Amino acid sequence: MSSKNLYIPESAMVIVAHPDDVEFSCAGTLARWARAGCRISYVLCTSGDAGIAEEGMTRSRAAEIREAEQTAAARVIGASEVVFLREPDGLLQPTLELRKKLVREIRRFRPEVVICGDPTVVFANSTYINHPDHRAAATAALDAVFPAAGQPQVFEELSEEGLKAHKVRKVYISAWDGGDTFVNIEETIDLKIEALKQHKSQMEGWDPAEMIKTWAAESGKGKEMAYAESFRVITLMSDEDWQKYISGGQITAQTSPAAAD
Repeated sequence: MSSKNLYIPESAMVIVAHPDDVEFSCAGTLARWARAGCRISYVLCTSGDAGIAEEGMTRSRAAEIREAEQTAAARVIGASEVVFLREPDGLLQPTLELRKKLVREIRRFRPEVVICGDPTVVFANSTYINHPDHRAAATAALDAVFPAAGQPQVFEELSEEGLKAHKVRKVYISAWDGGDTFVNIEETIDLKIEALKQHKSQMEGWDPAEMIKTWAAESGKGKEMAYAESFRVITLMSDEDWQKYISGGQITAQTSPAAAD
């Protein structure tokens, strides 16, 4: 499926492991959705606190730097909020505790769509092993989306925080190779690149524009798109069922101190 008739969710939450994961994977799509009025939440499982290999750098200082960079990058795209769960970078595990934290955020923000990585990808290509944090974040995200977030009896204690069960309509899984849904990001690829440049501690003076455009052009090849991002999309609720769900007033976002990062 291409994006000639672009699907625009009312709200979307992206769940990733580290600062800059959103920008590399799906920022062009999020920018298109944001321009069309979609509410967008970023949930970062870690703050990338092991990601600055400089003499004398501490985890706490690295976290401050990378959280600031991610916040600036999200602002470029037009995200409504950025939430940091502050799990330890490099040591992320898809625990029940992490699943509960993600369920809390899903029930609070009540997204129509969740975007995450693919937990099955280990050998991404001949030169890269997919980071274990990426796999852990993706596993935890999928387990939080279905069935946990939508079942009132799972983590039912969250109801004491005023957070009711919420069913996600679609899951967009960032595709490393192929995918079944391609979003045209020709109009937003410059925003994707500008957002990525906000991660100065990771770019170290390198301009990612050429690489990002090469990757996006490859994704768009044969699909009448100059630049694209690719996804595998899982539709958990049909159009008819979703309309019934929203007509029942099920998607009003709630606020909670957990989002105030």
